[in-house]
Amino acid sequence: ASALVTNFHQPQSTLLLLVAALVGDKWRGIYDHALREGFRFLSYGDGSLLWGERGA
Repeated sequence: ASALVTNFHQPQSTLLLLVAALVGDKWRGIYDHALREGFRFLSYGDGSLLWGERGA
């Protein structure tokens, strides 16, 4: 897959591993931004559209 629509997941969850598999280490910056901006996490939280790394 080259993109993923998902929400923000718990640390150390398999769903977060899915995000990391798609975007690589950029997931940390994405989650840091979400925390700073007050995004909501888990099932009823905010969603995100993540694009995969080029050439991956």
